[in-house]
Amino acid sequence: MSLTMHAASAPVLVRMLGNMLNWLEMAREHAAAKGFDSTVYLGLRLAPDMLPLSRQIQIASDAAKSCMARLAGQPVPSWEDKEATLEELMERIRRTIAYVESVPPEALEGSETRQIEVPRRQGEPRRFTGADFLRHFALANFYFHATTTYALLRHAGVSLGKADYLGAV
Repeated sequence: MSLTMHAASAPVLVRMLGNMLNWLEMAREHAAAKGFDSTVYLGLRLAPDMLPLSRQIQIASDAAKSCMARLAGQPVPSWEDKEATLEELMERIRRTIAYVESVPPEALEGSETRQIEVPRRQGEPRRFTGADFLRHFALANFYFHATTTYALLRHAGVSLGKADYLGAV
């Protein structure tokens, strides 16, 4: 049996999004134990020129839903980036999981050869086949922002480890 585009995308995205929910819950518990407002996490950055934690989570969410929508040949859902608390970010992740899970496997059948265009702020859009989009852009982009979220929380003292990143095996 070969690996389908759906099997290579939806369960992978849902798993890491679920892990991200756990990290945010651990961050909330860490803030409560240390006696500070958990909204402090939202502005965390590893460097002055990077986007803060809240945007890392929003972009990871956008990457997951755009991956599924583009592979399914559907319009990418557009959500306002207005989350201002850990709870609101957690709800966004839950909505993202629900959206990813709503895309049926048959919607991705044949998507490995579908032509995918990813708009850019400047210049021509990036063009991929569905397989190359998934392997070389969508998953890499998603994991970049998920990993940055993990690193920001770990750097802030949240007791995360490799097992929390990988999730239950």
